[in-house]
Amino acid sequence: MDASERRRGPASRRRSPLAGAYRGRFAPSPSGWLHLGNARTALFAWARARVAGGAFVMRVEDLDAPRTRPEAVAGNLEELAWLGLDWDEGPDRGGPHGPYLQSERVAYYAAALERLVAAGRVYPCYLTRREVAELAAEAPGPAADGSGVDDAGEGPAEQPARVYGARHRERNAAVAAARAAAGRAPSLRFRVPDGTLSFHDAVQGEVTVDLGAEVGDFVVRRADGLHAYQLAVVVDDAAMGITEVARGADLLHSTAAQLLLYDALGLPAPVFAHVGLLLDADGAKLAKRGGALSLRELRLAGVDPRAVLGVLAHGLGWSRRPEPLTPGELLESLGAGPVTAPPGPVRLTAADLAALGVHS
Repeated sequence: MDASERRRGPASRRRSPLAGAYRGRFAPSPSGWLHLGNARTALFAWARARVAGGAFVMRVEDLDAPRTRPEAVAGNLEELAWLGLDWDEGPDRGGPHGPYLQSERVAYYAAALERLVAAGRVYPCYLTRREVAELAAEAPGPAADGSGVDDAGEGPAEQPARVYGARHRERNAAVAAARAAAGRAPSLRFRVPDGTLSFHDAVQGEVTVDLGAEVGDFVVRRADGLHAYQLAVVVDDAAMGITEVARGADLLHSTAAQLLLYDALGLPAPVFAHVGLLLDADGAKLAKRGGALSLRELRLAGVDPRAVLGVLAHGLGWSRRPEPLTPGELLESLGAGPVTAPPGPVRLTAADLAALGVHS
């Protein structure tokens, strides 16, 4: 990849063969029940697919078994169906691009990794997580490659890490031979080139990422053998013919790493649309582990799903007030589009909470 290609970004050089037939998706990670932020991102992705007259795919990202709650695999789909969303393909419906559970797609990730290894695009890393963190602390910088779980409930299991750069590569080179001889299993990292990568985001506009400072060499297979989120999501979206990925804005910088993988694997890249996150009334990010109000709790409390849909539509800027809506009414109000969304964070308002019967 030459310097001019890095400026344009892989997406500008290779388009999906299904570019004329819209295919969107939502890919929840079943680590818990879906909160309002998850539901809002799902609604955004669903509405863009339906207004475009395209297909909407449901894929469950249950690759990290220790992090997966078995009851949430089917439970997340039930929550979304209660809200009124539907999908054309998924683990409960089947389809031509299955399986739709990541845990059943490991062979696809292994094949893609073999191609990266054969092309010399990855290398073994023998550093421990503590060593990576300590070296990063010596050279503080921005969080790398979109680690963490986004507002859509998708993302890698690792917590945000600092950029893996020159210090890490030097340390790894110094210890690799001895640790390999001792039988230690390495992780595999994708070697990120220098330079910048630019792409157009349907919500955020033009985005330019400094690859060395903001991405760094990222993991594609963990030391325990688990294929990493970045690799799995690229392989799956390409195999399923996804033409647009709509998700939370906290995975915006993860896009650069994924575009590099699309390019390295010779796969068509989708368009991206990163919607600003939904925050609670105090301005804090919603999180499953933080006890954010879930669709399951609202359903058990007898809240009308039309009220929830109205609150989410209001938070996306699609209505002036959080009034009850059915999916059909929402699509009718959106018309032929375009389906837009706020690029920045949006707080739940007192009116939103009142519409759900929740008092702030």
